[in-house]
Amino acid sequence: MTRYALTVEFDGRPFMGWQRQAHGPSVQQAIEEAAHAVTGETVVVHAAGRTDAGVHATAMRAHLDVAKPLTAFRLGEALNARLRPAPVAIIACEAVADDWHARFSCLGRAYTYRIVNRRAPLTLERGLAWQVTQPLDAAAMHAAAQRLVGQHDFTTFRSAHCQSASPVKSLDSIAVIRDGDRLAVDVAARSFLHHQVRSIVGCLALVGLGRWSADDLEGALRAADRARLGLNAPPDGLYFVSARYPG
Repeated sequence: MTRYALTVEFDGRPFMGWQRQAHGPSVQQAIEEAAHAVTGETVVVHAAGRTDAGVHATAMRAHLDVAKPLTAFRLGEALNARLRPAPVAIIACEAVADDWHARFSCLGRAYTYRIVNRRAPLTLERGLAWQVTQPLDAAAMHAAAQRLVGQHDFTTFRSAHCQSASPVKSLDSIAVIRDGDRLAVDVAARSFLHHQVRSIVGCLALVGLGRWSADDLEGALRAADRARLGLNAPPDGLYFVSARYPG
């Protein structure tokens, strides 16, 4: 058996999320079915993280074990041929050590959330960004976001369906950057709770709109109460962008 590490790009709109679901298509299922078509083997694809329905990725890391003798290049090409026309692409494939694990070897994960701050409707980016029509104060959002950096109980920003053993997480960094009418919220941590990034972005938007202050955001955090959440941003603008590994 050879273990191959994959870097995967996907548009999350047609999928119920990364993980296999009984009630709809998933990215994991699409890749596993493509791998079976290529190798004739039943494989399981493990990923660095899970994504919700409608969430995207520019560089999700994953791995699978294959017995059939294939070069990494041939496997990547064959998977892409079988994945078409699904909006999933293997943008890198490499053989790795048998003990390398996309999830358990991962030291950190990063997401970006894209907001389009304009009144005109979205056309090319519909479903690929969150449109906020009222002006957002990106500087106020960035300043308030720094209150969330560090280790905290993020219960307020955690889905009721979250399966994590603890709501305590360490947020390594968060930045809100404006470029014209586009805002990016870049977030990095070792791991995240279910809906954590979307919940943070939704509350930062309230700050940007002037409905919340930085103190309100910190108060919601300290409350450790999901009922204190101001807004959960839609999945449209969320992208898994990188995973960090030793070496």
